[in-house]
Amino acid sequence: MKILNLSGFEKTLYAVSVSVIIISSILSGNFNAANTLCSVLGATALIFVSKGNPIGQLFTVIFGIIYAIISFRLRLLSEVITYAGMTAPIALIAFITWLKNPYEKNEVKIAKLTKGKIIGLIASAIPVTVLMCLLMLKLNTPYIVLSTVSIFTSYIAAYLTVCRSPYYAFGYSLNDIVLIILWSLAAKKDLSYISIVACFVIFLANDLYGLYNWERLRKKQGILLDK
Repeated sequence: MKILNLSGFEKTLYAVSVSVIIISSILSGNFNAANTLCSVLGATALIFVSKGNPIGQLFTVIFGIIYAIISFRLRLLSEVITYAGMTAPIALIAFITWLKNPYEKNEVKIAKLTKGKIIGLIASAIPVTVLMCLLMLKLNTPYIVLSTVSIFTSYIAAYLTVCRSPYYAFGYSLNDIVLIILWSLAAKKDLSYISIVACFVIFLANDLYGLYNWERLRKKQGILLDK
């Protein structure tokens, strides 16, 4: 199985992503290996997810676990709950779903976002977000508004990923913006978190590429959208 099947642009995007993450970690003046490794794993996950490659979901599972641990250290419990309790498990489900619905080698068959799926998204996203928000309030989670928005956008993106919809990347792009703000606030207290800010800036670039590339894949797969 040829896993590392990246185009010239994708190799460049990945190389730039990893370089920015490592350099930002060093320049922060407080290099943290765990934070840097987490960011690199995240960038690796996204480059493969943007190609519709199931291996990207496995990297997402690993990233989610490490990211949850880092978030726990800063008492960002919303991120712990989101990534350990939602993103990582759903990424595992997405991995299995993608493997069961191949278009060709290392490429998932893109599915149409039906009215039923949209209703399911709305019906599940609202109660999940409300319950998570109430839990965070009980735990005195900092940045409660941003944290709640983060959970909402993460859930939408994860749901659409399992549905094999190109719009997953739009959901994650919104989540990236929220997390750039959230971790920028954290970096004011500890400069080592600058690498995490850089991580989500890179994630935003990769997710925007994913939005573009999945549209290209959608057109290539054509009539399969209706199946």
